[in-house]
Amino acid sequence: MKMKPSEVAVKAWNDGVEIEEGALQQAHNTAQLGCVMHHVALMPDAHLGYGATVGSVIPTRIDAIIPAAVGVDIGCGMIAQRTTLRATDLPDSLRETRLQLEKRIPHGRTAGGRRHRDRGAWGDPPRFVVDAWKSLLDHGYSRIVDRQPRLSKANSIHHLGTMGTGNHFLEMCLDESDGVWLMLHSGSRGIGAAIGNFYIEKAKESMGELVGSLPDKDLAYLVDDGKGVGPFNEYVAAVEWAQSFARINRELMMGRALETLQRSRSFPSFEVNRKAVNCHHNYVARESHFGSECWITRKGAIRAGKDELGIIPGSMGARSYIVRGKGESKSFESCSHGAGRRMSRNRARKSVSEESHAQSLAEVECRKDASTLDETPAAYKDIDAVMRAQRDLIEPIHTLRQVLCVKG
Repeated sequence: MKMKPSEVAVKAWNDGVEIEEGALQQAHNTAQLGCVMHHVALMPDAHLGYGATVGSVIPTRIDAIIPAAVGVDIGCGMIAQRTTLRATDLPDSLRETRLQLEKRIPHGRTAGGRRHRDRGAWGDPPRFVVDAWKSLLDHGYSRIVDRQPRLSKANSIHHLGTMGTGNHFLEMCLDESDGVWLMLHSGSRGIGAAIGNFYIEKAKESMGELVGSLPDKDLAYLVDDGKGVGPFNEYVAAVEWAQSFARINRELMMGRALETLQRSRSFPSFEVNRKAVNCHHNYVARESHFGSECWITRKGAIRAGKDELGIIPGSMGARSYIVRGKGESKSFESCSHGAGRRMSRNRARKSVSEESHAQSLAEVECRKDASTLDETPAAYKDIDAVMRAQRDLIEPIHTLRQVLCVKG
């Protein structure tokens, strides 16, 4: 692909893993932006995204951020918790356990359902959600909606402690020594989407006629006016709050899931024996790279600084990994956030039969009907190939295989 003179480099970690042409084009579009520094890094799970490539790491000047690169599921990420349970402690059937988890953690979405009729939201948030909201999130939320009152209409507290839809999930896994883990994937839910969409449009408005000169109008970016006010500063505050919401959201659901197992007669008493790994993979953070302060946007990538722990999940039928970062500077201390899609949701629904879908999940207690067909393992890249392609970025320290999956 011919590079334009104003374009920075695109460096990809995809040896042995195909990245579709459209995703590569998106990366080169991003690399043409005047606010992008040094180079754009592509992870082996990279695939077509909205505006910017999913699986890309984008450094921008300290006075500029691309809201669409951060995306609308702000702070989406993973949490994993190891327990003292062993494989031999599990009941012969995990079906009742799955049903209890599905009952106690709102997930999915009722078609057309609003707040009090949506199975994926709390009608009346329980006490543990209300307490977390009041102590950790309410003050920051009030400041956001004071500046932009229309954001008050989004689902906020009613989505705290809920999973969402699509590729969000809760899994029970066994590691290489048959230790039992819980692992969960979710983000900032309705309020994060509202913030993301609002400031994507604000970026287009603020660029005015210049948006027409961009390789993709969805790559419009916000620039600091130097006065501490305006859309850029509003967005920085809002996106940092949404990332906190996402982290707390995962922690609340993990606590709820662990409590569900502890209350069940199907399991012996157990403890959690180390701090949970909790990492974003759709977010923006202020960091220093190649001698410069900048904003690093990881759109479908996790931070993999030296000795930092992260989570790289496979599909709902493939193994996942707990990894330790190697701090590779060329990837901006980043690695992939999963296996990465190789076919769209629509293509998966059309090309994969329910029978083959169920066969690929024979060893996993989960829904195996048409409701999860778009998340079938065949829709994802080979997680082992993805891991091999980024050996210089991370070291696997635990290999997890699913035995139960609750899918959003």
